[in-house]
Amino acid sequence: MNYATQTSQAVKPQVSTARKIAAGSIGNAVEWFDWTIYASFAVFFSTQFFPKTDETASLLATFAIFAVGFFMRPIGGWALGIYSDRYGRKSALGVTIMLMAGGSLMIGITPTYEQIGLLAPFLLVIARLMQGLSLGGEYASASTYLAELAPDHRRGFFSSFVFFSSAAGILTASAIGWALTTLLTDEQMREFGWRIPFLLGALGGIAGIWLRMSVPEAEASTPQPPNKVEKQPLRTLLRDYPRETLRIVGFSILSTFAFYLFVIYIPTYAIRALHVASSTAFAANTVAMVAFMLVHPLFGMLSDKFGRKPQLIAFALGYLLFFYPIITNMQPTFSSILMVELFGLLLYALYTSIAPAIMSEQFPSSVRAVGIGAPYNLMVALLGGTTPYLLTWLQSHGQESWFFYYVLAGAALTLLTFIKMPETAGKSLK
Repeated sequence: MNYATQTSQAVKPQVSTARKIAAGSIGNAVEWFDWTIYASFAVFFSTQFFPKTDETASLLATFAIFAVGFFMRPIGGWALGIYSDRYGRKSALGVTIMLMAGGSLMIGITPTYEQIGLLAPFLLVIARLMQGLSLGGEYASASTYLAELAPDHRRGFFSSFVFFSSAAGILTASAIGWALTTLLTDEQMREFGWRIPFLLGALGGIAGIWLRMSVPEAEASTPQPPNKVEKQPLRTLLRDYPRETLRIVGFSILSTFAFYLFVIYIPTYAIRALHVASSTAFAANTVAMVAFMLVHPLFGMLSDKFGRKPQLIAFALGYLLFFYPIITNMQPTFSSILMVELFGLLLYALYTSIAPAIMSEQFPSSVRAVGIGAPYNLMVALLGGTTPYLLTWLQSHGQESWFFYYVLAGAALTLLTFIKMPETAGKSLK
């Protein structure tokens, strides 16, 4: 019996498009909830994994582990991208969510430094390595799954649910931070409150696994027959698609900065540098994340109608012109923090709503997941993983403005990439 016959005999139940979109996106929400709570709650649990004698040193060490987790993302993007291209998106998505939920459970139950000494930060590192591997494969597999599921004329709309769900997961993390910091004192948050979101994330992973396993593959991503498997996908990528690979690098520079500044770092920056109450910082972040999430389907539909490039150019140009004056004039009030967050996040949504579509449109199915996952996660590791650490270090020396110039240089490079790329809206996947 040949491969085609085996495949044709595998009768699969009919599943609604809405449920398929949910499978590609709800599990993604769980992934991003688990990933985000580490940075969001680091200010509370850093002294639980390291000595309490120097809070700044403990926070820097905690963010250093945050960066270490990022350097597993290119490995995840490469290994799980190849796995996804060979064995299908559904199988890869199941693996990623198990790794992420397992890492959250490990962090949530690990004893403190005072209880087990150096074993505590060691276990924290292992958990973050698992989560970095997971997230490296998650983005590429979820992006390709939804892009391959969509009709050509609606790919922007379908793909918008990747970051819509990411925003939902991040929003949930922020909302839980808001609730916990309102209900618990700072001392209670440091003693036990920080464990709650990690345990919730582990439980959410169970639901995500069930949903992902209950839907079939997109037709374009069914497991490949042996004679069609790319034996050396990275070499194929660099040899046959060097320009497309460099585009992914260019796309990822400003988007990485935007994510970790406006989604992750602003609440911590407001608490530490502007001495804003924790509940106020999380509240502003939560409200801004609601707006960020809700505009994604709209921006996805607009790109299907008017093209991808106008939105992308507006995103990069807006940061290049307005980022520095806006962020350097943020005041220690709810309204000021909210306005800064809305500026960063709504411009960022012009990109994130269609990022899975424009990345998927660069490569054929045989190397699509690894083509997205490897270069994208490499840039995220190099730039995003070091952002919280670098900002915290510069802030401790009163020199955070140097990082803002770094962001402007990234905005210029990404803008150039968008200007030079061809329009891909409405075209069939390769």
